[in-house]
Parts: sequence; C-alpha cells; structure tokens
Amino acid sequence: MGLRETGSEQDRPRTSSEFLFNGRAFNVRVDTVTKSSGSMTVREIVEHPDSVAIVVVDERQNVLLERQFRHATGKELLEVPAGGIEPGESADECVRRELREEIGYLPRRIKRIGGFYSAPGFCTEYLHLYLATDLEYSPLQASDTAEISLERVPLDDVAGLISSGQIEDAKSIAGLLTAMTFHMKDLRP
Repeated sequence: MGLRETGSEQDRPRTSSEFLFNGRAFNVRVDTVTKSSGSMTVREIVEHPDSVAIVVVDERQNVLLERQFRHATGKELLEVPAGGIEPGESADECVRRELREEIGYLPRRIKRIGGFYSAPGFCTEYLHLYLATDLEYSPLQASDTAEISLERVPLDDVAGLISSGQIEDAKSIAGLLTAMTFHMKDLRP
C-alpha cells in the first residue's frame, strides 16, 4: 500500500488557536483545523524552539556521552549532547556553545549530518544533527549543567549500548545510528 500525498497542515485552514500554557522551555496551544475531507479536528501542539543534537568523537575513537537525570522519565539517561538554539544564534554557534557548556570541549570540526523532528505528531521542535571532532578543552560555565556527567564510550561499543537498551533516548539513537551508518569515514582517523 503506497503513501498518499495529502498536503501539509499549513495548507489546511486553522479556524482557531488557543494558547493554554506559555512556559520557559515551550508553549502549548490547541488548534482547530479543517482536514482535507472538510471535517474539523483539534490538534494539541507543543511549540518548542529548534535544537541541536551532537555526536562527539574524540581522538581515541570514543563517543562522548552525557549521563543525566531526566525528571520526566524518573531516571538517568545516557545521551548525546544537545540543546536549544537561542534567538539570533545559528545552529553551528549553538553546537559550539552547548559543547563548551555541557562537556567542556570546543570542536574544531563540526559537520551537519542531518536533522529530524523530535515528535512530529504534536511538537514543532526540529533537531539539527551534527558530528563534532578535533576537540580542544575550553569549558564555559552554565547554570544547568552541574548534574551532567561525561562518559567516554568506545565507538565500537555504541551499537551494543543501543541494542541492549542502555541508550534509550530517541535523539541519541537517531544521531548515533546516522553517524555510524552514513559517516564512518568522518569518525575514523
């Protein structure tokens, strides 16, 4: 069975939009839209700014991952570094800032290797995926990074951590598999 082109939600008339919550990290709105069939439906949307997710590989072929407690899951997760793009900041600038703040390294080489929506069924966030190498120790202080611990994982062990469920974060799985599948030449010296 093939996919059918139906047009984008942007093409569909939005008859109303009500903001239910305006927060520090995201907003929540409820839209009433007209479907292509002409019937009306409601869409609950989380508005979240674009972000970056970064696969970081050091000179010894280790992937640098962060372990941090995530309140929504109630546990610590092992993740690639990531963060929100600030107003007026480019994705490239965000990569450099986030890595300096979260893991203390400035990448001398970054390469955009893709991108994806985090949860397109209800969220506007788009993640720009990067590969970062050639690292220089150059930390920046940030208020919300004190509880992040850095873990160096041999590149050859990453697939096992994903398949065993030790890496459960979707952006990390997508980023790591993209880098390992399509960018191996950039990961190895």
